[in-house]
Amino acid sequence: MTDTAQLRLPLVQPSQAQKHVTVNDALTRLDGLVNLRLVQTGQTVPPAVVDGEAYGVGVAATGDWFGEDGNIAIATNGGWVFVTPKTGWRAWSEATAQFLTWTGTDWEPEALARSVNGAATQMSVIEFDHTVTAGGSNTTSVEIPTNSMVVGVSGRVTNAISGTLSAWQMGVSGDTSRFGSGMGVSTGSYATGLLGTPSSVYSDTPIVLSAVGGDFAGGTVRVAIHVLQLQLPNV
Repeated sequence: MTDTAQLRLPLVQPSQAQKHVTVNDALTRLDGLVNLRLVQTGQTVPPAVVDGEAYGVGVAATGDWFGEDGNIAIATNGGWVFVTPKTGWRAWSEATAQFLTWTGTDWEPEALARSVNGAATQMSVIEFDHTVTAGGSNTTSVEIPTNSMVVGVSGRVTNAISGTLSAWQMGVSGDTSRFGSGMGVSTGSYATGLLGTPSSVYSDTPIVLSAVGGDFAGGTVRVAIHVLQLQLPNV
C-alpha cells in the first residue's frame, strides 16, 4: 500500500530513502484538504501558483492540469498536486461564498436535502448592489429566478439615497411594497422583507424600488433575494 485509502496521502515505504519528501508531500495534501477552500470550481486553465490555494478542476483542463478533470488541484512549491474527491466531500467556495458538495460528477451548492439520484432542495441568497437612478422608481437588473419560491427580500442602504423622497419601499411590479415600506434613506437603513407566506415565481422577476413623497436622485442599495429552489434528479 503506497497511499492512504481516503485522502490518498503518500505513505513512507520500508527502507525508503529521502523519507522527508514523502512526509512533506503528505502534509501538503493534508494542509490543502482539511477545511477545504476552493478558490474556483470548473476552471480549466491553471492560474499562477500561490502555495496553499486549491481549485476544482473543470472539464477539458489544459496545461499542467491536463488529464485532471474533476480533481482538486492544490498549489505547492511552484507546482500542483492533485487529489480525487469522493462523493460527499464538502468545500467552501471563495468565488461564491457558499458551501459546495461533490456529487461524484460536479461541485454543487450545499442542499437542504439531496436524493441518491441528485434531486435537491436548495436554499440560496442572491445578493447584489443596485445603483439608484433618478426617478420615481427603479427596476433592478438582477431578478428573482424562474421556478423559485421567495422567502423574502432584504436590503440595506450602503450609500445614502438622495433626492426629494422622504422614504422608499421595495417590492415587485403590481405590489411595490411587498418586501417593505417606509425605509429610511441614510446609510445603514434597511429592509427585512420576510413574507408571511412564501411566494412562488414562475418567470424571472425584477425587484422594484419606489420613492415615497418624491423622487430618487442617487444612492446604492445592497439587495438580497432569499429563495428556495428545486433541482431535478439526474437522468
